[in-house]
Amino acid sequence: MTTENLQSILQRIRSTSLAVVGDVCLDTYLFLSDESEISLETGLATQVVHTARAYLGGAGNVAANCAALGAGNVALYGVIGDDMYGREVRHLCAQQGIELGGLVTQTESWHTNVYTKLYRHGCEEPRIDIGTLNQLHPSTADAVLAKLRNELQRYDAVIVNQQIENGLHSPAFRAELAQLLGRLEGIPVFLDSRQYSDEYPGSIRKLNTQEARRLLETEHSDTAAENEPADLALRLAHRWATPVYLTRGDAGCIVADGDSTMSLPALLITGATDSVGAGDSMLAGIAAGQAAGASYVDAAALGGLAAGVTVRKRFCTGVASPEEVLRVGSDPDYLYNPDIARAPWSAEYFEDSNVEVIGPRPHPARHRFRYAIFDHDGTISTIREGWEQIMEPVMCAAILGKPLAAASAREIEPVRSAVREFIDRTTGYQTIYQMQELATMVRDFGHVPESEIKSAEEYKALYNAELMNSVTHRLERFRRGELSIDDVTIKNSLHLLKHLQKHGVVLYLASGTDHNDVLNEAEVLGYAHLFDGGIVGSVGDIDRDPKRMVLRKILSEIGTENAAAVLTFGDGPVEIRETKKLGGYAVGVASDEVRRYGLNLNKRERLVRAGAEAIVPDYSQLRHLLEFLAIVEPGAERL
Repeated sequence: MTTENLQSILQRIRSTSLAVVGDVCLDTYLFLSDESEISLETGLATQVVHTARAYLGGAGNVAANCAALGAGNVALYGVIGDDMYGREVRHLCAQQGIELGGLVTQTESWHTNVYTKLYRHGCEEPRIDIGTLNQLHPSTADAVLAKLRNELQRYDAVIVNQQIENGLHSPAFRAELAQLLGRLEGIPVFLDSRQYSDEYPGSIRKLNTQEARRLLETEHSDTAAENEPADLALRLAHRWATPVYLTRGDAGCIVADGDSTMSLPALLITGATDSVGAGDSMLAGIAAGQAAGASYVDAAALGGLAAGVTVRKRFCTGVASPEEVLRVGSDPDYLYNPDIARAPWSAEYFEDSNVEVIGPRPHPARHRFRYAIFDHDGTISTIREGWEQIMEPVMCAAILGKPLAAASAREIEPVRSAVREFIDRTTGYQTIYQMQELATMVRDFGHVPESEIKSAEEYKALYNAELMNSVTHRLERFRRGELSIDDVTIKNSLHLLKHLQKHGVVLYLASGTDHNDVLNEAEVLGYAHLFDGGIVGSVGDIDRDPKRMVLRKILSEIGTENAAAVLTFGDGPVEIRETKKLGGYAVGVASDEVRRYGLNLNKRERLVRAGAEAIVPDYSQLRHLLEFLAIVEPGAERL
């Protein structure tokens, strides 16, 4: 979806009127302090809360997201208890301009549904739930339905939310609501239901893959993984004779309508995430988008963007504003080919080679490659091999605020797990970006007082000091002749560079490593002169990514219409993704940096998801690779 189309949809949403019917909840967040005292009354240690926050949940959060997206009118229909939590629900709704005429208070056998999430040092502890044993009175159900019945015709869409088994959706309520909504003409009804997706005929359903399997009584099959989700969505669309939105987490969303399906990739999220409420944002975006006249696919794209905003908001039940959606949607990054990425056993190869083919093979008439961009570390050089093992303890110590030797296993393990996941997710990014996210992680875990949290530049200096000890030692060994060029580069990488240059391809080196360091390393290792296009490294500015800068510099010279002449090799997702976005051809190098040859499965998965058209483990089968890229003809010359 173009930025102009997105802007147009968001503008039209301002004129929509939406009704949300469902399980109204409250999400409360309690952040615990290490401070405690012994209660005089009980003799037990107290748990001290240093911060408390509350947000609308369930149908309330769907309504909040509709309002946040700019809908002109949003009304909420549901039940709350006669308690302080119900009063907080009303207060939050009033703050966000949500109409409350359809919100009914049941005074007996009903507590407002509350999910209390406890956090200590950024880690969630067992949740406390209130209201899961509620019993809906028939008179309460009648009151909600009566209010809805009187106002239905003024809405452009109705959203039905169900997530609590002992909630609003009793058998009698479901039957009456289905009958009421079934009589609507020209007003779409959207259903997101954990237990009752088969009910409410005529509604447009949003559900996930697990719910779809349960409805169709099918088991997940690895062998059918690639086609299974689309098949599930299509079968349910036929079963209900209405469109279906099948959400797949980081694998995106499938829209099924009639006999066709469309698969939309998920947004790439690089920072820490929190999935609470993301489904509500997706549903709100879909419903608001369609109410504003968007197509099914564009509505799904809008929902995905809204969810992509809210998952970045940690420790809250988030909403997405039009400004935030536009910011993400103006230059989105996506995750591609999730099923291929997860299934290396199903890989397809070029002839009898180790060149895995993901997308179309380059065609000589279209892909006459004149420019090649190389990442450095892990793509050519292995001089920085093991940087992850250096970054991990530096980050862990920064988050804990003390040396690892002084921390207990209970303190270390959640931090180490989060750090490893983060490093894996941000491999290939500029170090300064990783250190900016480190500062956020330090703040979120809460071990370090705010006044002692360092800047991204300070954290980077700490990490670089440790890393350069290893790099300098290896470069000195190379200078002394203790290591050869083959000991510090990916197999056959220099031969590839020379053959590309021989065939008139201009070479560029673009690295997330600091500019002076990558330039020095390329000169010491003896191949800096091969990069006749230039060598560009990081300058410590997150807005000036070297790989993006080189790509855009080339395209400014040759024109975007000639982007197919650009070839990129990289072992990180940044260069692959940027090349794909701008129309070049990207080869992922899933290298094993310890052995310097052979396939790294973790890298392969990252690179496929980034949009690589082909994957190689190294450059050992050079002829096959050059023939695949249509740089040399089969048997044309000896390599």
